[in-house]
Amino acid sequence: MTLRCDLGELITAMVTPFDRQKAVDYEALEKVVKHLIEQKTDAIVVAGTTGESPTLTLEEEYEILYCTKSTVSGQCKVIMGAGSNSTDSAILASKKAEELGADAILSVVPYYNKPDQKGIIEHFGKIARSVDIPIVLYNIPSRTGVDMTPSTIAFLAKEYPNIVALKQSNPNLDLISEVKMLAPDDFVIYSGDDSLTLPMLSIGAHGVVSVASHVVGVQIKSMIHNFKAGQVVAASNMHKILYPLFKKIFTAPNPTPIKALLSKLDLIDNNVRSPLVELNEEDRLELLEVLNCVYKKLS
Repeated sequence: MTLRCDLGELITAMVTPFDRQKAVDYEALEKVVKHLIEQKTDAIVVAGTTGESPTLTLEEEYEILYCTKSTVSGQCKVIMGAGSNSTDSAILASKKAEELGADAILSVVPYYNKPDQKGIIEHFGKIARSVDIPIVLYNIPSRTGVDMTPSTIAFLAKEYPNIVALKQSNPNLDLISEVKMLAPDDFVIYSGDDSLTLPMLSIGAHGVVSVASHVVGVQIKSMIHNFKAGQVVAASNMHKILYPLFKKIFTAPNPTPIKALLSKLDLIDNNVRSPLVELNEEDRLELLEVLNCVYKKLS
């Protein structure tokens, strides 16, 4: 099957490194980007929730995109988080992402103002008509307070050729099945939760927008490839090894746990912007213990 836009199977929602003064650390950013390429990521999302977008200025977001694009140098694709609960703001960010050379944008369901399905269709329709760049819809009702229905997703996929994929952060697998039944065959679904990657693959998802891939990207890619090659037992075994880490990195607000792990790997300083706070020592040690246990099982 030919996809309308192939962004790969493993997409990493990248952290934004900060220095001790909580300014964006662009030198560390380059290190993280190079590390993710080594981890076999196919695409990187910048200025997403994992990138602490709520605390980034627009100027910082655009500079992060520029720095990431320059660093990857064509080795993987770059997707910019360009969503907003203001349609006009989302359009402006989407246009700027296109201007700066993003390969696609990730656009979240409007949050806080909780539009109905008609409002969601109007919102994404206006964005799609404003740019030619591919758009990945982002459905995460736990953060937005509203859930896109399968019929809304399918309508948008059929109506707008540049709406190419869905990042689905909702554990309702029936919804995925319904989207697969209603949407065009070339419309792609990504799991938005690491722990649901394998279950979603089993009902037609293409891959994952991952946080854990910062530290186990090679293994997640292997799991996906094994499943698609019919090596279901191997994929299941990898899922079972990685599952404790998948769950542990979300026991505190994202991205504080994954930043603690990247700090341990000497890629970044362990800093987040308020209102997030760094992990306390007890939680940090428990997290490191889980990662070390996973690495031992993989060795």
